Amino acid sequence: MGWCSEDLFPTKFSLIIFISYMALFINQGILVTASKSKDNTYNYNTVTAVLLTECVKLVAAACIFLKDNTVSSLLSDITKHKDVLLYYMVPSALYCLYNNLAFVNLASYDPTTYFLLLQFRVVLTGVIFQIVFNKKLTTLQWVSLGCLTFGCILKEYGKMSEKTGATSSDFMSYLDPHLFLIIVQVFSSCFAGVYNEYLLKDKGVDVHIMVQNVFMYLDSILCNVVALGFKGDLANAFTFTSLSAMAQPSVICIVLNNAAIGIVTSLFLRSLNSILKTFASALELMFTAVLCWMIFGISIDMYTVVALGIVTAATFLYSHKPVVNLAKTDEHKTKEDV
Repeated sequence: MGWCSEDLFPTKFSLIIFISYMALFINQGILVTASKSKDNTYNYNTVTAVLLTECVKLVAAACIFLKDNTVSSLLSDITKHKDVLLYYMVPSALYCLYNNLAFVNLASYDPTTYFLLLQFRVVLTGVIFQIVFNKKLTTLQWVSLGCLTFGCILKEYGKMSEKTGATSSDFMSYLDPHLFLIIVQVFSSCFAGVYNEYLLKDKGVDVHIMVQNVFMYLDSILCNVVALGFKGDLANAFTFTSLSAMAQPSVICIVLNNAAIGIVTSLFLRSLNSILKTFASALELMFTAVLCWMIFGISIDMYTVVALGIVTAATFLYSHKPVVNLAKTDEHKTKEDV
């Protein structure tokens, strides 16, 4: 077993998807950082950007499907698999809840503590993955996930210590009632990701992946519109000022890059799995820190350097015994080949 073993990356395409996933997320972080004004605010409506991104994702998924199919076949698939469309309401609603809780929790925690607490999603993803797919992770896989969690926490704790002079006792002061909302947010993200993989590989395995994406983005748009309407922010998202601000080159790049992330994420979960996705996210965290240092001059402390080493070691451990979770159709093909 090694870094590019067949168990880790079954095909060359899956390796390309893995690299593309990381590259797009790293690029997104850099683009969003670059779009900030000098007073650390955005000169565009982020709510409008989110809704526009979901619309672009929907159009992109439909266009990719229509490249080799007809409009009538798309409508027929939507009607035929309307039950899968309803199932996608689950991850869509959870992602919507996650995004809204981000604003609530960032109002209660400083950004560094917030991101530190979010790192527990690595281990929680492993627990939920075992339950949903009825697969027991090995000791080595759990050790690698534990190391990955520790590496991510160490990086964020380094920033917290640098900014606030926090010690381990100071950190305990952050464990207040608001922690419950953090737990809900982390669970929403983890369950949505694993359940999305379940729909792609099991429940909706017979549905074209781009049709599944259409389902996901239709439900996401609906959930976001309902949430914004409930909060009273929907009208502000479609004012002339908000829409005209979207014409900025930097904002267009953010929307297009984020739309590409949506498409690639579905391909990632279809060809790989949620566990490997947590490793990709951790590596993104480290590479983003290095690139932000190179581009924006944001310093890197020793915590980040040590964390990078731990995450690399965790990834190396995992590569020796990766999780294999094939889609039902792929499992049948494998059995037939044997």
